Amino acid sequence: MQPVTIDKIISREIVPGYTGKYYHAAQLSIGWLDAKAGHTVPLHSHIHEQVSYVQEGRMLFTIEEEEFILEAGMAITVAPNLKHGATAITDCKLIDVFNPVREDYK
Repeated sequence: MQPVTIDKIISREIVPGYTGKYYHAAQLSIGWLDAKAGHTVPLHSHIHEQVSYVQEGRMLFTIEEEEFILEAGMAITVAPNLKHGATAITDCKLIDVFNPVREDYK
C-alpha cells in the first residue's frame, strides 16, 4: 500500500453543509469533514460502527433518544444500526471512522 496525500482526495458533499474526503482501507473508512454552523445530518442508521472525533468547533450529536454536545478534542462511538444524527453548533472539522468500509462513500 502506498501513502496517500489527503489534500489530493476529491471532496464530496455528504448532505448540505457537510463536505468530506474519504480514504478506504481493507476493513475501514476514514473521513475528514467540514461542517457549516447550523447544518444537520438527519437521523439515520447504517451497519457500520462509527467513531466521530471533533477536531474544531462544537457539535450536537443525537444517538437514539440521547443528545451529546462534543467540543474540540472529544469523540463519540455509534454502535451499528443505532439511529443517529448531528447538528453543527459552530463551523466544525471532524474525523469519522467507519467499520466495515463505507462502500457507498467510494
